[in-house]
Order: sequence, then structure tokens, then C-alpha cells
Amino acid sequence: MSQARAYAAFAADKPLAPWTFERREPRPDDVVIDIAYCGICHSDVHTVRAEWGEIQYPQVVGHEIAGRVVAVGKKVKKFKAGDLAAVGCMVDSCGKCANCKRGLQQHCVAGATFTYNSKEKDGSQTQGGYSTRIVVTERFVLKVKKGLPLERVAPLLCAGITTYSPLKRHGAKKGTRVGVLGLGGLGHMAVKIAAAMGAKVTVLSGSESKRADAKRLGASAFLLTKDAARMQAAASSLDLIIDTVSGAHDVNAMLGLLDVGGTLVMVGAAPEPHAIGSFPLVLGRRAVEGSLIGGIPETQEMLDFCAKKGVLADVEVIAAKDVNEAYERMLKSDVRYRFSIDASTI
Repeated sequence: MSQARAYAAFAADKPLAPWTFERREPRPDDVVIDIAYCGICHSDVHTVRAEWGEIQYPQVVGHEIAGRVVAVGKKVKKFKAGDLAAVGCMVDSCGKCANCKRGLQQHCVAGATFTYNSKEKDGSQTQGGYSTRIVVTERFVLKVKKGLPLERVAPLLCAGITTYSPLKRHGAKKGTRVGVLGLGGLGHMAVKIAAAMGAKVTVLSGSESKRADAKRLGASAFLLTKDAARMQAAASSLDLIIDTVSGAHDVNAMLGLLDVGGTLVMVGAAPEPHAIGSFPLVLGRRAVEGSLIGGIPETQEMLDFCAKKGVLADVEVIAAKDVNEAYERMLKSDVRYRFSIDASTI
């Protein structure tokens, strides 16, 4: 066992605070990583505030983890001490079901073991990346190209793969007309990745202040969703919409922007159900689907793609002591575009 320092949640209505806990003794197939940076995701806030169901406290969240390998088990073959490595939203799965064998570990029939607020096979609770160290089975550790800034790599492990997966699945390429709804942590990665794939990207936002950033990030167009006349003029102009908004919004209005056969993919998890009419779907042969991160092979593919294309998250690095303030700022969209915790400050 080894001690890890962390910032943990102790109750839904209490701020995160310092905590020290034990990481497991490395097993033969384990990789031990000293965490350098961990991104802050909206999921972290929902979890610690018990907005997504039951949570066992104390709880260390964080699933956008980048760091350096410091030790490996005797059966580990892909990593050695000194390697750069990353961990995303999952740390294990059954490995035997049809979905796991297809590289879709996030849809494991037995249930994936998520990086925090989940149960290991031995019944212990997982604790995430707002900490100084993590121990993970080799199958769920990702390789990071040497020389990349880890503070900007860390958010790729959720924001990157969450947007890369549907873009790849729907064949985004040169000529594909992609709309990105919402320009936040997820949205800014969707713009960057879609543009790197060659797509023509339109940012859909209710905030005029995002127009300049949309262009800087790689979008070729900006559509203010509050402008009814421009929304009407843009009808049927998109092939694919990546919907990153995690709050209530008018999905029907977005569907009208899709051409015949277009798809809106929800990657933002709004707590309340959306009202979606039949006619926007039926009349345009449109589809609405959801997408949950990506499997381990696809996550590695995403990291390699981003390294090759120079696609990294725009981050504001913070000290761990500022995490509670960062939560409030994130909920107000006061960050461009992801917070990255410097684990050396824990």
C-alpha cells in the first residue's frame, strides 16, 4: 500500500478538502502513475454533489489524468518507469463480454469500473485523479507521446474522447458540415478535432462573446442561436451536430439545422429529459443519438491523432486549493476552456 494525497468530497453540500488515503499494492499487471495534472469535468461536480445518484464519501473525483509511470508489475509489457501515461474515465471491465472484445469497454455488459465512485472487482471503491498517485491495470493505461504538455493532454481523456468518438463514428472528413452546440470544455475540443479531420465546422452558441474564439479554435462559421432569422436561414445546412450542452435547451430548434439524414449526437448529459418532437425527425429522416466516451483502443487512437495533429486542450492551470472556486467558475462558463489541476500542489 502507498499513501496518496488528494482533494476529496466529504458531503454533497461541503467543499472539497485535503485528504490522505491508501492506494492498493501493485498487482502483477498494474501500472503505478505519479499524477502530474488532472482536468476538471462537469461530471466531477455532478458526482460530488450527488446529482447523479448515490455516492460514497469520502470521494476523490477526476478522470482526466496525465502523469509519469513510477513502477510496474512483473507482468506489465507496454510500460516502464519513466514513461508518460494517461488514465481516462475507466480503470477496468470484465474483458470477456462481446462489448469488451469489440473494444467498447464503456459498454461492458457486467458494468465497467469507472475511475471514481465505482467498485473494483474486490469490492473496494475507486478514487480518482484529484490526487498524487493512481494504480491502474495495464489494459486501461494509455500511452502519451513524449514532449507533450501534460496539463493540456489531461482533458483529452474525457473531453477529447467524448467528442472524437462520434465524429469518427459518423465519418467526419473534408466536406462534412459539422455543428458544435456549446463552446465549453467539450465543445472547444469538438471544434478542434472536427477541424483537424477536415470538416467544415459551425459553432452554435447563445453567446455572441464566443464568436472570436470559435474562429480561433478552427470553426469556419458561427451561428448565434438566439437570432431567429439566422437560425431559419441556416435550416438544413448541417450533416452532424455534436450537442455538448449539459443543461436544458431546445433540441427541436437544433434538429431544424440538420439536412435530410442528419444526426444530432448528445454528449452533454442534461439532468432533465428533453422534449423532442416527432415531426423534425420524421420529416427530415433525422436521428438523435447519445455517445459515451470511447473504448480503450479508440481512446489511444484519439491520443495518437491529437499528437499528430497538434490538437490539445486550452487550459487554465490551477492549484488544488482553488478547486472549489474552479467549480463555481466552471458552472458560470468562466474558463477558457478547461481547468487542469497541478497535482504537485496537493
